[in-house]
Amino acid sequence: MLRFFYSIGIYLLGLVLQVFSFFNPKIKLGVVGRRNTFSILKQSISQTDKTIWMHCASLGEYEQGLPVLQALKIKYPKHKIVVSFFSPSGYEIKKNSTDIDVAIYLPLDTKKNAKQFLDLAHPELILFVKYEIWPNILLEAKKRGITSLLISATFRKGQSYFKWYGSLMRKALFSFDHIFTQDENSKELIKKIGYSSVSVSGDTRFDRVSHQLKIDNTIDFIETFKADKTTIVFGSSWPADDALFIPFINENHNDLKFIIAPHNIKPSYINYIEERLKVPTVKFSNMKGKILSEYSAFILDTIGYLGKTYSYADIAYVGGAAGNTGLHNVLEPAVFGIPIIIGKNYSKFPEAKQLIELNGIVSTETKEDFKKTISHLVENVNKRHAQGAINSKFIENNQGAVVHILDFIRI
Repeated sequence: MLRFFYSIGIYLLGLVLQVFSFFNPKIKLGVVGRRNTFSILKQSISQTDKTIWMHCASLGEYEQGLPVLQALKIKYPKHKIVVSFFSPSGYEIKKNSTDIDVAIYLPLDTKKNAKQFLDLAHPELILFVKYEIWPNILLEAKKRGITSLLISATFRKGQSYFKWYGSLMRKALFSFDHIFTQDENSKELIKKIGYSSVSVSGDTRFDRVSHQLKIDNTIDFIETFKADKTTIVFGSSWPADDALFIPFINENHNDLKFIIAPHNIKPSYINYIEERLKVPTVKFSNMKGKILSEYSAFILDTIGYLGKTYSYADIAYVGGAAGNTGLHNVLEPAVFGIPIIIGKNYSKFPEAKQLIELNGIVSTETKEDFKKTISHLVENVNKRHAQGAINSKFIENNQGAVVHILDFIRI
């Protein structure tokens, strides 16, 4: 009965998305993209192809699953890699990735769509990343005997699996052949509801960011801009973050360099930041022909550079926790052995909590707190190095999730 009402809800969701697609360009991308899913599968996969399918809600989950995907490509080179996304922010950025053979939007989770999807993709292995669970697809996969794994999973008591009304979601969760959790608490939570095929692998993002040290992180224009000065990188920032650090930038720009990589790179928001900066500022979009070393602030109004940009930072601020949008990835700067500052709302992010306890990350609540914290780091090189060493050691000590997961997989 619950599955019936769930399916009705999915149909209603489709109607709602159709309506909102007329007013929201991002929703429209998803609606239009899902219309093409089955035709892309028909064109890209033959019945004789062997496939592995990974589903990611969005870009963050893709980055989390990527090290496993890359290892599977090496282990099973004859299999086609199919990756589905629910959000346009994942699909539109990664649809042409060389790590993917077939990129698609996940169709809405109706019974009919689930059957058609699995008929066309016919995966030998299914990987879901972190938390997004779609009952009709997973239950149909279980019925067909397809091995399904949930990787880098995290669970909290407030989730529907642990509530009286969550029987359908529990059934979907139990359809996984094995669940790899990021931490012991998550493992114990699902064991309490009777799921036993679970192990702690850790977070695959540690393996992902560790790979960053093995590649060339040189960015010529950032190197020119930095000009050997102490540099602070503000990554994935939002307006609540801007309120913390822009006053500091405006007061302390003489001997420091600032790189701002906002999460939102729409021109209106970039203009909003520019208007508030009272220091010489240059943007990626208008840097051509300018002497970059003469500027104090650089706005990275583009995507794809932040991971490498952190390699030039002496101090990093990671956005999202000053407000309620969600803390962004603190592991990306941590791997480079630099101190990190974040906002106050980090309770749902275990890696941030651990690094705060270890003193590699400092949380600040007000612009006065921020000024005091960052001024101390700017003035004290030994303090910077000590905090940075804590962060790089933390990354080193938590690698190995990919090996743990790959050891389990047999197809």
